[in-house]
Amino acid sequence: MRRPRIFAANPAASPVSTRVTESTAAAPRPSFWQRRLLGPLRAQLTQGVTPDRLALTIAVGAACSVLPFFGLTTLFALVVGIWLRLNQPILQTVNYLLGFVQLALILVYVRAGEWLWRAEPVPLSIPTLATAFRDDPWAFLERFGWTGVHAATAWILSVPVIVAALYYPLRPVMRRLAKRRTVAAASG
Repeated sequence: MRRPRIFAANPAASPVSTRVTESTAAAPRPSFWQRRLLGPLRAQLTQGVTPDRLALTIAVGAACSVLPFFGLTTLFALVVGIWLRLNQPILQTVNYLLGFVQLALILVYVRAGEWLWRAEPVPLSIPTLATAFRDDPWAFLERFGWTGVHAATAWILSVPVIVAALYYPLRPVMRRLAKRRTVAAASG
């Protein structure tokens, strides 16, 4: 029969003197709010904050933000950001800041896609598209479905160009900024 370990379960009653120092003291357990809200929020804000990842986040955010379809850029950027493990707050900020660029490029993507597909140009205007979609979404898709395919084709072909054109120039800039921040933090 084994004798129960009374002292191991209750360290205060142990005959061996234990001295708690700062290095061996257990850190206080984080509260529910720290574990469930603040921890995940902090992780999301600091995810991918190396200079190279920041440059990639900005470049990918710019490419996602010019997707030639209204209302899909936020969701698309969210999915791509999760897939590539990019910093979501920065990604979505870039997405929102470039919303006007998306509007300016929709017609450009449509025309470029029509040229690529060798299709007849469809007369378009933003008010016409909005009215047609609001009146009958199914008829809108029947009428402008191929126009969407044309625009998506041109956009897909432009994504590597956009990402490369932003990523490679931004990378050394972000590295310099990070180096300055490190030097400033070390000196003061």
